[in-house]
Amino acid sequence: MGVRILTSVIHIKFFINREIRANDADLPIKLIYFFMKQMIFGLLGLAFLACGAASEKQQEGKMLTSMQSDFPTVDYIMGKFDPAKHPDFTVIPTIYADREGLYLRKDVFEAYKQLHAAAKADGVNLVIISATRPFNYQKGIWEAKWNGSRLVEGKDLSRAIPDPRARALKILEYSSMPGTSRHHWGTDFDLNELEDAYFQSGAGKKVYEWLTAHASEYGFCQVYTAKGPDRPEGYNEEKWHWTYVPVAKQLTDFAQANLTDDMISGFQGAEAAKAIGVVGKYVLGINPDCR
Repeated sequence: MGVRILTSVIHIKFFINREIRANDADLPIKLIYFFMKQMIFGLLGLAFLACGAASEKQQEGKMLTSMQSDFPTVDYIMGKFDPAKHPDFTVIPTIYADREGLYLRKDVFEAYKQLHAAAKADGVNLVIISATRPFNYQKGIWEAKWNGSRLVEGKDLSRAIPDPRARALKILEYSSMPGTSRHHWGTDFDLNELEDAYFQSGAGKKVYEWLTAHASEYGFCQVYTAKGPDRPEGYNEEKWHWTYVPVAKQLTDFAQANLTDDMISGFQGAEAAKAIGVVGKYVLGINPDCR
C-alpha cells in the first residue's frame, strides 16, 4: 500500500509539472479527473489485498480444523497404535536413553533435548529409562503383576490378594491399567531410576533438585507428586516420572472429556476399573501444576 501511495504522488507531481509547462487552461478539470482515476485504482488494490488475506485466513482455518480432527483420538490416548510407525514419533538416540528402541513424540523430544543440554551444563546427567509404552506393552506389565509372574514387594499378588479390586488397587500404586497410562501418549518418560531412595541422596538428589528448580522452564512437570489436599488420589509419588505439559495438557483434557471407565478392557483385572473409578482417580489424579 505504501508503494502505491508513493507511486501516485510521483505521478501527480509529474502530471502537474507537465501541465503547468503547457499552460493548459483546462488544468483544474484534468486534475480532478486524474485524482478520481487514482482513487479508483487505489480502492481496487485494497479490495484485492482484502480478498487475498481472507482467502489465506480461510486456508489456515481449514488446516487447523484438519489437525484438530486428527489429534487426538480415543485410540491414541489408550495406546492403541505403534509409535515406531506413527509419523509424530521418533526413536530416542542412546545418548539420551539407557537402551535402544525407546520413542517419544517429536515435539516432546525436541523440548527434552533442550532440558537435557541445560542439565548437562549444570553437571546433571539425565537418562531416559522408559518412554512411550503402547497398550500391549502396558498389558504385559500389568498382567505379570496380576497373575504373579512378576512379584510385587516380594509377593505373588494372585495368591496374596485374591480379591480383584484389592489386587488392582495394589498394582495401581505404581502401575497403570492398560489404556489409562500417560506413557501411551508419547509425552511422558521416566528418568534415571524407578526407586524413590535414589532421589533421596547423592547424585539422585542432585538430579531431583535440579529438575524441580528448572524443568518447568522447558515445559516439563512432575506428574505424580506426594499426595495431599491438592492430589488426594491416584498413583504414589514418582520423582522419576515427568511430562511435557504443552502437549500433555491437551491429551489430559481430551481424556477427561472422552475416556470412561467402561472403555477400560482387554486385560486381566479390567473388571475392577469401573468399581475403582480409574479414569477420575488415576488418569486425572495428577499434580495440578501439570494441568
